[in-house]
Amino acid sequence: MRRWHLAQINIGRLVAPADDPQVAGFFAALDRVNALAEASPGFVWRLKGEGNNATDIQATPDPLLIPNMSVWEDADALFAFVYRSAHTPVMAQRRQWFAPFDGAYQALWWIEAGHIPTVAEGLSRLWLLDRFGPSAQAFTFKARFPAPGEAGLPTDMQPDPWCVGTA
Repeated sequence: MRRWHLAQINIGRLVAPADDPQVAGFFAALDRVNALAEASPGFVWRLKGEGNNATDIQATPDPLLIPNMSVWEDADALFAFVYRSAHTPVMAQRRQWFAPFDGAYQALWWIEAGHIPTVAEGLSRLWLLDRFGPSAQAFTFKARFPAPGEAGLPTDMQPDPWCVGTA
């Protein structure tokens, strides 16, 4: 069993309330994308609220800001899901459903296997990334840090340029 897993958070501010036709495409794809994540190699856990997704979790005072969090066995598994699966074309449409974000909207960090991160933990990682840039405590696919105890420098996993985790 691996000692470390990779946690990720991404947040987005909807361009309209959940029941508005402007964001209907996002909500129509959500169950399918979540099922794809759960069936993907290396998937460990994802954040869920009452509706089997995280869109009903009020992470901040802004009702249009929605969180998404998941845990993966390693960075390669998460990268394959994000950039090399049926998730990718849905993610490519995010600008239709989400307002431009000022700052980091995705952060990755290593957790001990078995730990389930909280939304507050994820938001704090976004803050670290936004405030200090990529570090071993909060990073992106563009500057992925090795798991604790592993040698190496940050690695650029070469994500698609339109989705690197920062504005």
